[in-house]
Amino acid sequence: MKQEIRTVKYDAELKVEAYHFQGIMQKFPNHFHEYYVIGFVEKGQRLLSCKNKEYTIEPGDLLLFNPRDNHTCEQLDNSRLDYRCINIQSEIMSKTIFEITGKEHLPYFTPPVVFRSELVSDLRELHQMMMTEEKDFRKEEIFFFLLKQLIEEYTEQTVDLENTVQSVEVKTICEFLEKHYMENITLDELGELTGLSKYYLLRSFTKQKGISPYSYLETIRIDKAKKMLERGILPIDVALQTGFADQSHFSNFFKKFIGLTPKQYMNIFKDTHH
Repeated sequence: MKQEIRTVKYDAELKVEAYHFQGIMQKFPNHFHEYYVIGFVEKGQRLLSCKNKEYTIEPGDLLLFNPRDNHTCEQLDNSRLDYRCINIQSEIMSKTIFEITGKEHLPYFTPPVVFRSELVSDLRELHQMMMTEEKDFRKEEIFFFLLKQLIEEYTEQTVDLENTVQSVEVKTICEFLEKHYMENITLDELGELTGLSKYYLLRSFTKQKGISPYSYLETIRIDKAKKMLERGILPIDVALQTGFADQSHFSNFFKKFIGLTPKQYMNIFKDTHH
């Protein structure tokens, strides 16, 4: 059986993560990230569902996820996935876009998939330089030129990342989940909070957000956990502070979403804790 290889590097110069998953067959559940993801498939074929639309992605296709774009994916054939991506936090994206355009705004990528994109070769080169920890400024040059082309060709200007029409009830639920993510939350509580019946609440939230309330809560917990791990907080403490029953439950859950164990993820940032 071919070995799975999951490699992640944090580029301290760009302040950007690079992921490389090889030999992966894992199915990822419906979730979102708090950062931008720009990635591509080197080998394998995946079925991607993003914002309630399905795409078949193959080698040479470029993936563009905005913060909070809900998505799920699974393998379509028996070949194992070779997937590579860079993750850009909103504050880093904002600073970079300001340097490129002179304007302060966050871009909003309109297509989740750009089929057979010529920009994949630039992204592949940038990704490789990050993985091998290159110090040459060629890396930064590619980063700026790549983002400039992406925002010119595939974005709407100045789009609010929360631009989907949301009811007051759904906004209330989101705010409550983001504030109380470490607690044991019940559907009864959410119903009392909004005055909605349980089923209507679930249906309405899922329709408006593209993700169920509990999946939304799971994603919030994982995002909070990642930030704690980045600061060097031990997985056992992170588990307790993000609403998980125990470290084992947290570790399995984290790997299901991120593709890495909490310890693997924490180790990426060990050189930045000094």
